[in-house]
Amino acid sequence: MATRLILKDGRTFYGESLGYKGEVFAEIVFNTAMTGYQEILTDPSYFGQMVVMTYSQIGNYGINRADVESSKIFASGFILRECSPVVSNWRAQDTLDNYLKQYKISGITEIDTRALTRHIRDHGAQMAVITSSDDSDEVVLSRLKAYPSIVGRNVVKDVSATSAYEWKSGNDIKNARRIAVYDFGVKYSILKNLSSLGCDIRVFPADTSAEDITSWGPDGVFLSNGPGDPEPLEKLIENVRILLGRIPVFGICLGHQILGLALGGKTSKLKYGHHGANHPVKNLLTGSIEITAQNHGFVVDTESLKESEVEITHINLNDGTLEGFRHKTIPAFSVQYHPEASPGPHDSMYLFRQFINLMETNRYA
Repeated sequence: MATRLILKDGRTFYGESLGYKGEVFAEIVFNTAMTGYQEILTDPSYFGQMVVMTYSQIGNYGINRADVESSKIFASGFILRECSPVVSNWRAQDTLDNYLKQYKISGITEIDTRALTRHIRDHGAQMAVITSSDDSDEVVLSRLKAYPSIVGRNVVKDVSATSAYEWKSGNDIKNARRIAVYDFGVKYSILKNLSSLGCDIRVFPADTSAEDITSWGPDGVFLSNGPGDPEPLEKLIENVRILLGRIPVFGICLGHQILGLALGGKTSKLKYGHHGANHPVKNLLTGSIEITAQNHGFVVDTESLKESEVEITHINLNDGTLEGFRHKTIPAFSVQYHPEASPGPHDSMYLFRQFINLMETNRYA
């Protein structure tokens, strides 16, 4: 029997096996980036999700050891229209198919990803299964329906570091700013960007107490990206609440949502999320438009934040959702998108410099 992709609502696609032959259950989402598949696969924010690439051919430049965003593949599955039979890049060290097999990641190719993407847009992100099983569609679908959703689960614990570690940058700057990074699923490119600005970085497990963070003596606290639903992360939210007003805070993606919750806001799930390297965001402070890289299924509800305390700084031009805010009196700000631009554009790199300025002057740039 051909490899199948079955969605929870019963929609079924038949194709060819990609990577490891097996069976995997995960939430299905689509990504509109044309490149960057290696960074996408190794982004811990994709834990518990299988990714549909909307671009027609993926894998043409192969895999290399330099472009990973973490220690392994975190995406649960990979779905393509066509996996390139040719690898042509001077940095390539392996093929995409072999890379997926190495980490036992199941995928499917030779399916109509355009039709699949339209179905997700119409019916929303939902649980799905990729299977090479000989069982009938009905039997596989029954297993899928019994599998738990990502909503309401704490999946950060599955991607965070188990102990604190130093991010070695090679900097020898005296009196460098010290940044404590809460690892909710942090990407290497974020750490590289902070390091390139001359910061000493220590990465802490997600469940590290506020007291342990402050005992290291950081100049700033960074709240990283990560997977899943932010609302079950009550202890993490409380730790951030304790730190607010004591140390400057900068959050990205899940870190943005956790900061919003720590300030009394609420979050909700998007119909099919924002995943890609081409999302337009308006900076309300400057009036400029930034093309951004995004990867999130939840958002902070703008109306839930108190106008007297929080200033909205960025909005998404596709759907008007909240993309950034800053506190009016406490040194804390965040964005929903990914300014580290890996993969993606460089329009938003200024946010890292803004964090440095906030640590040095206690003022927004």
